[in-house]
Amino acid sequence: MNLITAEHLTHSYTERKLFDDASFSMDEQEKVGIIGINGTGKSTLLKILAGREIPDNGTIVYKRNIRISYLPQNPEFQEGQNVLEAALPLPDDIAIAPGSYEADAKNHLTRFGFTDFSEPVANLSGGQRKRIALVRAILTPCDVLILDEPTNHLDSAMSEWLENFLISWKNALIMITHDRYFLDSVVNRIVEIDKGQLYSYSCSYLEFVKRKEQRQDIAQATERKRQSILRKEIAWMQRGARARSTKQKAHIARYEKLRDAKAPEMDQTVSFSSASSRLGKTTIELEQITKSFGQKTLMNDFSYIFLRDDRIGIIGPNGCGKSTLMKMIMGLETPDSGTITIGQTVKTGYFSQESESMDLSLRVIDYVREGGEVIHTSEGTVTASVMLERFLFPPDKQYSLVGKLSGGERRRLYLLRILMESPNILLLDEPTNDLDITTLTLLEDYLDTFDGIVITVSHDRYFLDRIATRIFAFEGNGKITQYEGGYTDYLNASKADMSLLPNKTDTNKASSSTKEINRNNWKNGQEKKLKMTFQEQREFETIESDIAELEETITKLDSEMLSYAKDFVKLNELATQKEALEKELSEKMDRWVYLEELDAKINALSK
Repeated sequence: MNLITAEHLTHSYTERKLFDDASFSMDEQEKVGIIGINGTGKSTLLKILAGREIPDNGTIVYKRNIRISYLPQNPEFQEGQNVLEAALPLPDDIAIAPGSYEADAKNHLTRFGFTDFSEPVANLSGGQRKRIALVRAILTPCDVLILDEPTNHLDSAMSEWLENFLISWKNALIMITHDRYFLDSVVNRIVEIDKGQLYSYSCSYLEFVKRKEQRQDIAQATERKRQSILRKEIAWMQRGARARSTKQKAHIARYEKLRDAKAPEMDQTVSFSSASSRLGKTTIELEQITKSFGQKTLMNDFSYIFLRDDRIGIIGPNGCGKSTLMKMIMGLETPDSGTITIGQTVKTGYFSQESESMDLSLRVIDYVREGGEVIHTSEGTVTASVMLERFLFPPDKQYSLVGKLSGGERRRLYLLRILMESPNILLLDEPTNDLDITTLTLLEDYLDTFDGIVITVSHDRYFLDRIATRIFAFEGNGKITQYEGGYTDYLNASKADMSLLPNKTDTNKASSSTKEINRNNWKNGQEKKLKMTFQEQREFETIESDIAELEETITKLDSEMLSYAKDFVKLNELATQKEALEKELSEKMDRWVYLEELDAKINALSK
C-alpha cells in the first residue's frame, strides 16, 4: 500500500530548477536511500515529503492518518530546553504522557555520548544538537521515518548501533547518507536525483552502482549508434539530385528524427590530477606529546614521525581528542608537554570539520582564486575555472555568489580551495560529512596519486578502508595505538566484535574485485579481435549497396501500393512485404553500425 505518492514535482531554488516533472512513491516497509550530487535537491525532497516545504508544482498524496518523523539537516529546538527535554518527541507530533519516553531517551542519549541530561541545548555544538534531534526522531512513533544525514557527527560505534537499529526497523524509512557501507546494509531501494529527475532502483547500493553503470553504458551505446547512423544518413541525403529524388518521405522523416534527437546527458565527474609542492626529508615529527582538558587526558606521551606518502586514518569516540591532534599539528592548539617539529618545506592543507568562515558575498570563482589562480599537475597547468568545472561547478555557476550554494556545495568548494593551494600534507577532519558520494569517490582517486602525506579523521568505514594504510586508534586514558591497514584491518587486529561490522563489507570488496576482473576479461576479449573475419570484410564492402537496394525496393512498393488503393487483398499482401523489408533494412542498419565501429577500432589500434 502506498504511503506517499508525489506526482509531477517541479521545484526551483534561486535560479536553479531542482525537480522537473519528477515523481516519487513508496510502500509500507520500504527503506529508501536518496543519493545525488550536492545541490541536486536531496534535502529539499525530504522537506517536501515531510510536509515542511511546498513544491512549486505537483501533488503529494499521503495515506490517511499517516505519521511522519523527520530529522532535518540542521535541527532547531525550543528556547531554554535542556538535553533531555529536547530529545523527547514533540507534543505536536504525538500526545505524550508524562515520563512515557524518558527512560528510552536517557538510554539513547547515553549511547550517543551524553551524561548531563540537564545541560542547556544552547551550550552544545552543532554535532551534539544533531545527535539529540536523532534521538527525538527515532523515539517519535511514526509510519515513515525521514532522516537527513543521520550518520554525520556519529563515531563508529554510534554509526554501527544506528545501522543495526535501522536494519531491524519495521516501518518505512527514507534517508540521505553518504556512508556507503551504512547505505548498502540498511536500504532495499535507491532513489537517485539526477538532472531534475528521480531514478528508482529496487536494490542495495552496491547493486545500484552496477545498474547505473549499465544504464549509462546503454545510453552511450545508443547515442554512438545514433551518431553513426546519422553520419550515414547525412551522406545519403547529400548524394545529389538523382539520389534525393528516390528518397521516400519515411526515410527523410527518419533522418530528421535522428538529427533532432537529444543526446543523453551524462554525469560530470570530479576528475583531476593531483597537485602538490615538493616535500623535504623533515615532515612532521611528534615527540612525547601530552594533552589534557581538565581531568580528561586525551593523549599521553605520544610520538610519531610522519613518513613520506603516509596515509593515516584517525579513529575514536567523539571528544577523545582526534580533532585536537589535528589542530596541534596545525599550530591552532599547543600540547601540554612534548614537541612538534614541522619541516621547512611542509605546506599543509587543512580541511577542517567546521570549514573556514566563507565570505558569502564573493563569487564562486573569486573564492577559489584566493587559493590559487592555477595549479600545476601531470596534465600541465590547470586554471581555477577549469578546476571548478571538474568539481561540478559549470561556467554559469562560477559567477554566482557563494551564499547561493547549498551546504554540500560549499564543502566541495572549500575542498577545491584547499587543493588549489597545492599542499604537500593534507589534514582532513571528517571530510565525508556533507560531501556527496560522487565527490568522495573522486577524492579517493585523487588521494591515490597525491604525492604527499594524508592524515584524516573519519568515522566513514568505507573511506578509511579505501585510503588508509595505517590507523591511529584513540583507546581512552591518553592511549593511542597504531594498526596497519584500513578500518576493517583495525577491527580484525583489535579483536573487535565482528557482529557489529556491516555484513556486506567482505561482499563489497569481493564483488568489487570480481567486477574488475570481469571488466579486464571483457577488455582482453575485445583487444584480441584486431581484424575482421573474411566474411565480415566481404559484408562490410557490400552492405551499403544492400541498404540502398532495400530502400529503393521499399520506395517502389510504396508507389505500387498507391495503385492498389481499392484492392484490399493485394494491398495487404504488399503491406506484408513492405513490413518484412523494413525489418530487414533495420537489421542491416544495425549490422552496418557494428561493422563501422569495428572498422574504427581496428584503424585506431593500427595507428
